[in-house]
Amino acid sequence: MFSGLLDLPWWGYVLATLGMTHVSIVSITIYLHRHQAHRALDLHPAIAHFFRFWLWLTTGTVTEEWVAVHRKHHSRVESEDDPHSPKIFGIRKLLLEGAELYREAAAQPETIARYGHGCPDDWLERNVYKPLTDRGYYLMLVIDVVLFGPIGITIWAVQMLWQPVFAAGVINGVGHWWGYRNYETQDISTNIIPWGILIGGEELHNNHHAFASSAKLSVKPWEFDIGWAYIRVLRFFRLARVKKLPPEVVMVPGKHDLDVETVQALVSNRFQVMADYAKRVLNQVHAEEIAKIESSRRGFLKSARSLLIREESLLSGEARLRLERALAHSDALEIAYRSKRQLQALWQQRHATQEHLLEAFRDWCRQAEESGVRALEEFARTLPAYSMRPGSAAV
Repeated sequence: MFSGLLDLPWWGYVLATLGMTHVSIVSITIYLHRHQAHRALDLHPAIAHFFRFWLWLTTGTVTEEWVAVHRKHHSRVESEDDPHSPKIFGIRKLLLEGAELYREAAAQPETIARYGHGCPDDWLERNVYKPLTDRGYYLMLVIDVVLFGPIGITIWAVQMLWQPVFAAGVINGVGHWWGYRNYETQDISTNIIPWGILIGGEELHNNHHAFASSAKLSVKPWEFDIGWAYIRVLRFFRLARVKKLPPEVVMVPGKHDLDVETVQALVSNRFQVMADYAKRVLNQVHAEEIAKIESSRRGFLKSARSLLIREESLLSGEARLRLERALAHSDALEIAYRSKRQLQALWQQRHATQEHLLEAFRDWCRQAEESGVRALEEFARTLPAYSMRPGSAAV
């Protein structure tokens, strides 16, 4: 019986399958996602075309369609117009029919016209990759059988399932349903796990929604983004040029006056500023207030901790009532939460001049320092120390 050009032990076939599916995931995260959809990096034409060709072979993906659907997801996230939100469709549908949702969105001409700009439109795209999307994975089937023999059919089947299950199902579904959040974005995105290996770093989905145009998805020291590791290798060989990274904020010791540089740092890294506020003000005040009351009355106040931090627009009606009840029993918590909302409101002044924003932040600091809430006063005094690291990119 024909055994294929490569006669491998059983574990060799497993490694070959994992290797090829991993290349597909890397092609999606580096080429489609970070390079094409968000323009976070430039790729050498030869590398970009390899990724495009490989995706045609293994997924039949048309760059323009994938990019358009993903950009619409960011533009309309968690709304009725989001092409693949588990909040709208439910997690079960995303896991089982995520690829179908993608195809429905990609079939809408208005979505392609509005969101698919800037994608490849060369001879190969017009004459091969777009009109012959199904020929690629049939060619992959032939290649797998020639290389591995009859077991190649199984390898091919795994390849065909990998992208719909992990990219369409896990990233779009689980990444908006379960996990931890570094940043309280106005969507329900989560980091699935802190080690982005299996699906190319896309596990760090909440980080991505906070800094969508960053080429690097990891932000904490304990997080690992394998896609970023590959990008660094490509950059070393001058096959990639990174355009944008998350802003890096540093604290300048001894700086006590708010200035324009501080405003730029606060606006560019607003999600990190609010994460700092949650840790240093809300959590601290919450702990102090719990310690003041008798143990029999602590239950409802303890349950409000996560609600204090949660993005307000994501709170359900029942959660809002629980939060209001907790705030009504603590003047300090109410002041800290109100100050949080006022600080967040400053980010919404997108069209304000830097001078106007500077004065608004100064007013906020003055009110915070006169609040009588120790943790809030200390945070306000440290706010002027925020500064951008030289050379870091705002996204």
